[in-house]
Amino acid sequence: MPMNIRKGFRFIPYEAPEQSTFDKLFEIFQELITHTSGDFDEAIDWLRELDKEYELTDDDYTIDDFIEELKAKGYIREEFEDGGGKMGEEGEEGDGPGKGTVSITAKMERIIRQRALDQIFGKLKRSGSGNHKTGKSGQGDEHTGDFREYRYGDGLEHISMTESLKNAQVNHGIGSFQLSEEDLVVEDTQYKAQMSTILMIDISHSMILYGEDRITPAKKVAMALSELITTRYPKDTLDILVFGNDAWPISIKELPYLKVGPYHTNTVAGLQLAMDMLRRKRNTNKQIFMITDGKPSCLRMPDGTYYKNSVGLDDYIVEKCYNMARQARKMHIPITTFMIAQDPYLMQFIRQFTEANKGKAFFTGLKGLGEMIFEDYESNRRKKLK
Repeated sequence: MPMNIRKGFRFIPYEAPEQSTFDKLFEIFQELITHTSGDFDEAIDWLRELDKEYELTDDDYTIDDFIEELKAKGYIREEFEDGGGKMGEEGEEGDGPGKGTVSITAKMERIIRQRALDQIFGKLKRSGSGNHKTGKSGQGDEHTGDFREYRYGDGLEHISMTESLKNAQVNHGIGSFQLSEEDLVVEDTQYKAQMSTILMIDISHSMILYGEDRITPAKKVAMALSELITTRYPKDTLDILVFGNDAWPISIKELPYLKVGPYHTNTVAGLQLAMDMLRRKRNTNKQIFMITDGKPSCLRMPDGTYYKNSVGLDDYIVEKCYNMARQARKMHIPITTFMIAQDPYLMQFIRQFTEANKGKAFFTGLKGLGEMIFEDYESNRRKKLK
């Protein structure tokens, strides 16, 4: 008599994986060091305050033990002005010569970028590495799954031996088996285009005004995008620049330490620098991503002085922005603006700016900013920008 076996799912309460005290503190520390722009002392001060409130440690493992383990694992380094000295238990200068300072290492910088990538793009499935598809068949390096007859000049590595042998067997039979050129079948591939992206980040003072930290999410997006491109799309290029009264490029290593300044917003300077950088790129596909929350309020004049106006939208400054948008359009460089503001008059300016460039604009808050930038980047990867 057959046994009556029941099938189904068994649900049990979720149990979080066991974490050591160091791992728990390390997760918090990574977030704090990002908010403090790489300032170790400030991050540890915040961590001590959280420890007092939530009892994160005990007598067996203290914050000082955590600091020592950070050193042992190579996440932080301690430097002294005179090459000596020793840190006290509370992170203060000891009796040795020189004043000690603690900073994060390149290893820690990489972990911060990877964490930003996991936070923002963690739910996305990774597929094979590569570059930007144009949708045109040819002698590329991405397989389409389609087959065609062999043509003179096709590489041997593209010949499908299985399909070719099948053709030879059908055409000549097993008794007089032979493989001729007419039997060869090639698996079709697609050309790929490379993408050059400039990410512009507004670091004017308004990025921390009104009780809202806007620079940290922008910084996380930049770190995540840089880590994504360098690891998943290594043939692409990503350059990052910041703009306040002026504009200047920064390296990926500088991202964790990025801060706002007492600046106005010179959008024109940022766009000029972005287009100058893209002119030197050999890639056909080029684009600019701009993250900003404020209106353009500053221009650098030919004599080196600054023209500033923070009241409303200055017609002279705005027209200069429109001209830059038109120039970028002539260079086939689309500008995608991520506007972290909801002021109607600013939104209208961005719409007109986008129309002048024939680009795109997203009016968004801080939530979902990273996902929107990634989706737009991926969308542009699937087509040839014109």
